[in-house]
Amino acid sequence: MNLLIVEDDIGISYTIARVMQDEGHKVTECHNGEEGLHHALYGEFDLIILDIMLPKVDGFTFIQEMRKQRVDTPILCLTAKDGLNDRVKGLTIGADDYVVKPFEIPELIVRVKVLLRRYGNVNQEEQISYGPIAIQVRNRTITVTGEELTLTEKEYELLEYLLMNKEQIVTKEQIYNRIWGLDSEAGIGIVELYVHYLRKKLSSCHADQYIQTVRGLGYILRINE
Repeated sequence: MNLLIVEDDIGISYTIARVMQDEGHKVTECHNGEEGLHHALYGEFDLIILDIMLPKVDGFTFIQEMRKQRVDTPILCLTAKDGLNDRVKGLTIGADDYVVKPFEIPELIVRVKVLLRRYGNVNQEEQISYGPIAIQVRNRTITVTGEELTLTEKEYELLEYLLMNKEQIVTKEQIYNRIWGLDSEAGIGIVELYVHYLRKKLSSCHADQYIQTVRGLGYILRINE
């Protein structure tokens, strides 16, 4: 895929570029919003990784101008740890997802993959699997030890997110923001409810114990040997 990175911190930009190239993507780097916006409007990209705090043209103006010009390239924003209002505003005006700085590389890779897949820009034959659990991405078929499992849309998204972050702790907040979104009217308690639903369905295949609660943090998908 062809990615555009707009980030004024040269070190962060370099790191993201190398990681994305290692994932097999082509990368264009810009270090100010004005240059990045020109590339976004007149180039052809499958995804834009955009910092919010940029010189010349800030990230919000960047997003608004893109959507005003009817450029619908998915945008993954990079925001400050304490910038909740920035994240809400970015998603409201047209961004598609965000990663909070300082971010973990595995999370960045996962979010890029999810956005590319959501907008039809990855190999739809892709399979995500861990232990006995496997998801065929193209048709959203889930099997556990070869037995097909039927899930609702949100249950599927939850399992997919846990699979893509296997053996890593994901917080309730991360799950909530990823699956329900910051503008959802559902409270964060919905996460615990859907984890319960998912475990109940996995229990029919003796796989419910793979979703482990990490007290005070969230959940982790892990198979204990």
